[in-house]
Amino acid sequence: MKPLAQEDRQTLVQLKSDLIAQYDDYCARQLSLDMTRGKPCAQQLDIANPLHGLVDGTNYFSENKTDCRNYGVPTGLDECKNLFSMITGIDPSLIVIGNNASLSLMYDTLMRSMVFGEIESDRPWTNESIRKWLCPVPGYDRHFAITETLGFEMIPVAMTPDGPDMDKVEKLVASDASIKGIWCVPQYSNPDGYVYSDEVCKRMASMKTAAKDFRVFWDNAYAIHDLYPEHRRRIPNILALAEQSGNPNRFYVYASTSKITLAGSGIACIAANADNIARVKKQLSLRTIGPEKLNQLRHARYIPDMETLEGIMKKHAEIIRPKFEAVDAILFEELGGLGIASWCKPDGGYFISLFLMKGTAGKVVDAARKAGVLLTPAGATYPYGKDPDDSNIRIAPTLPSLPDIETAIHVLGICAKLVAVEQLLDQQ
Repeated sequence: MKPLAQEDRQTLVQLKSDLIAQYDDYCARQLSLDMTRGKPCAQQLDIANPLHGLVDGTNYFSENKTDCRNYGVPTGLDECKNLFSMITGIDPSLIVIGNNASLSLMYDTLMRSMVFGEIESDRPWTNESIRKWLCPVPGYDRHFAITETLGFEMIPVAMTPDGPDMDKVEKLVASDASIKGIWCVPQYSNPDGYVYSDEVCKRMASMKTAAKDFRVFWDNAYAIHDLYPEHRRRIPNILALAEQSGNPNRFYVYASTSKITLAGSGIACIAANADNIARVKKQLSLRTIGPEKLNQLRHARYIPDMETLEGIMKKHAEIIRPKFEAVDAILFEELGGLGIASWCKPDGGYFISLFLMKGTAGKVVDAARKAGVLLTPAGATYPYGKDPDDSNIRIAPTLPSLPDIETAIHVLGICAKLVAVEQLLDQQ
């Protein structure tokens, strides 16, 4: 189709009338479709049903004969450290196991920095009069919420297909000692689905920072979440890169089974170099007498080796891949060639990032809501919920059924075209 900006006014007026008729038809259907969060669907959760029978009243001992019903083992079972070593490529001795959400571990880590500082810190971070944090955008709203709540000034840094704009990152961190860290989702970033290049990883590990206690929160939430295993790209072992670059304390690495087994009943991990993990263990010993080890035991028995893990992830991909492909196909059908939209086609992860005409994303999300399709709020992928271009919408295709996905994306496409046409008419 011809780009909308090249159409004459008469054509745009007729197109607006046609789009309103289509929109009103969807509104009359009284839809109720929720695409706001990246949750696994019920079919994905069913994959992990065997978990429930792996621990009962007679087999609650770990491999080293720990009674998992009791106190103790605050850093987690050895077999679970081995599980996360498979996922992250990091040595099990550098891994600590937590309960359900890696987000909780990130929050706890940052809180420890606020209260105690880091190894190189002159004072606890809460005593710093100015605290700043770099936020690759578009990014993960829950990351941003943590640093906002703890009083960090958040500085947006643009994402590229290879990762954050490292020229900008390096310039900022080298010149401003109040910048204490950066959020990173290096494997299938949220929401773009980008995989950090080896070069970006090396630069992140080796860059000079004005803050001697600068930290990278390396949230590898989608480490093995391939939609197309044949396209698989893996990031380097970031702890090894940091060690080689002379910045061994720089990284905290996180992962979880939330989108591998049960989203509400999984396990998570934090990994770091030996010195940082020693501090984590010391502080953790004051916080808890021991984590929930029966669930750890279930997971270790459910995923004993890499072959099993890859088989599980293949089942997940087979369920959600058609949904991602449907989103891409319908976006192309509705918006392709019109010059008003671009979007990613990720090889993995949980989201699709859609960019619309500047100044239209909020209106499109509102119009879709009125038609019965709930989307992530416009601006959610930017610090403070403010997208300066008002153009990005995060699409979460995993939870709804395939027919619902198809309906929702058609509605989204109609809303995007209608709002774009109205804006172009106003500009003429």
